[in-house]
Amino acid sequence: MAKNLKLKSARAAMDMSQQALAEKVGVSRQTINAIEKGDYNPTLNLCIAICKALGKTLDEVFWGSGDS
Repeated sequence: MAKNLKLKSARAAMDMSQQALAEKVGVSRQTINAIEKGDYNPTLNLCIAICKALGKTLDEVFWGSGDS
């Protein structure tokens, strides 16, 4: 699984730590880290929650062309 640099970039653009995003979506910091590293494939519900927390669409963070 490829690294999710789009998630990391979107989170950084909002000046949000992994911990802050994790708390906002109800998972551990380690889960966010694993998603960014490509070690964990999140559920669709978690993807949606992350996108809502970041103000992004699924295409912008998880789908489409690029590194994810």
